[in-house]
Amino acid sequence: MAIYAIGDVQGSFEALRALLGTFGFDRARDRLWFVGDLVNRGPASLATLRFVRDLGDSALTVLGNHDLHLLALAQGFVKGREDDTLGDVLAAPDRDDLLDWLRHRPMIHVDADHALVHAGLLPQWDVATAKALAGEVEVQLRGSRHREFLAQLYGSRPDRWNDNLRGIDRLRVIVNAMTRLRFCTPEGVMEFHTKGETAKAPAGYQPWFDVPDRKSADYTVICGHWSALGLRIAPNLLALDSGCVWGGKLSAIRLEDRRLYQVPCAANAAHVKSPAGRAHPALRR
Repeated sequence: MAIYAIGDVQGSFEALRALLGTFGFDRARDRLWFVGDLVNRGPASLATLRFVRDLGDSALTVLGNHDLHLLALAQGFVKGREDDTLGDVLAAPDRDDLLDWLRHRPMIHVDADHALVHAGLLPQWDVATAKALAGEVEVQLRGSRHREFLAQLYGSRPDRWNDNLRGIDRLRVIVNAMTRLRFCTPEGVMEFHTKGETAKAPAGYQPWFDVPDRKSADYTVICGHWSALGLRIAPNLLALDSGCVWGGKLSAIRLEDRRLYQVPCAANAAHVKSPAGRAHPALRR
């Protein structure tokens, strides 16, 4: 059995199909790990969701910020954004089944010495701690009060972890770290405004994976989310968002030997506009 980790698809279904063809994906033999953000900005979020769901145990995906945005949008808790391309999902006859499947996806997946998460982990979290914290969010998303949780999810405060956090503040920090993190301080204070290359880090901040002595460094963290970072392969990091939805490439890495597979992506998907309104200030790309 081979495991292939795949970067942010974001509704680029044709690119995903082409990528799977490059390594001859066999659902009876192989497994796919998606870094999250299956949907949005690309032209075929509905087809992507249906395909990954229908793969059953042959595929797993963690939740990304665009996936959570879809869940909140479907409940009416946020306004649509100008660059949303989620109308096909929201109008689908099987939308409720798809959304129910999506909200039951994990925040993090841990297997052997690999940890799959959409954006990153705060430096004071080891992987066992991160998995336990992710479980707190998953209980809320999968429970009978998930609508109340989604209604309170948006926001960038608190911007740092504290073991004494409780309630929605605690859950929001966990979600923001795992689905939005790029830059933070060595103390784990998160910064959400800067989205560019690592050289553009604000004073006092650095990429989360470069923080000295981060406690998750004994695992290989597989993530996406940061298209400006691009593909980055390091001993304990596989960052796989190579900007497919922006006309870059869709990337996959076979975990056993780190062989890289890539396909080019169409450049027009990110320019599709929705009349649904302006972006919410949090949980953005």
